[in-house]
Amino acid sequence: MSVFFVLYYIVSIVVLVLHFTGFLARHNIEWLIYILAVTVFPAVIYL
Repeated sequence: MSVFFVLYYIVSIVVLVLHFTGFLARHNIEWLIYILAVTVFPAVIYL
């Protein structure tokens, strides 16, 4: 199960770096930030 958490964190960090460098906006895939936020939301409510 911890492998999934590690993969999730790696994907999250990559998406955030791509967001702040402007890569997502240039390629019209900013919606990845929203998907990332939706996946984090249940964990925040659970805690």
